[in-house]
Amino acid sequence: MRGKRWLPLCAITGLAILFMSAAGIHSLGQQTSHPSARVALSHALPALNGEKLAVNVVEVTYGPGEASPSHSHPCPVIAYVAQGEIRSQVEGQPEAVYQAGDTFYEAPNGVHAVSANASRTKPAKLVAFFVCDHVAPLSAPAESRK
Repeated sequence: MRGKRWLPLCAITGLAILFMSAAGIHSLGQQTSHPSARVALSHALPALNGEKLAVNVVEVTYGPGEASPSHSHPCPVIAYVAQGEIRSQVEGQPEAVYQAGDTFYEAPNGVHAVSANASRTKPAKLVAFFVCDHVAPLSAPAESRK
């Protein structure tokens, strides 16, 4: 029974490796077993209930100039920019622009003040990996947080 706790974590890791391999990602300094693979992001996760882990993969497409309203996520999020450029800012951190191939991490319950396409003429797309240990809406308006 104890081994089954690792199954969701192995599935999350496998999905991330497959996604990065399919994207043609190249070496960034940390070693992998595949010569044309790179570790796109390495970040410790907060304490999570290993018996209830689940991953949700969400593709977000922004048209030129589009943005999301301020919001938060109840779970850690790992984002991969698949196309274009994404402007992002979590309260308390500087705003950043991420280009296709970049990744970034969002801690749970942070207010995502800026999430937008950085271009007014080209579309942008990101893939968000939500690592959750409880059932909850993946996003909530920032105003409704308590």
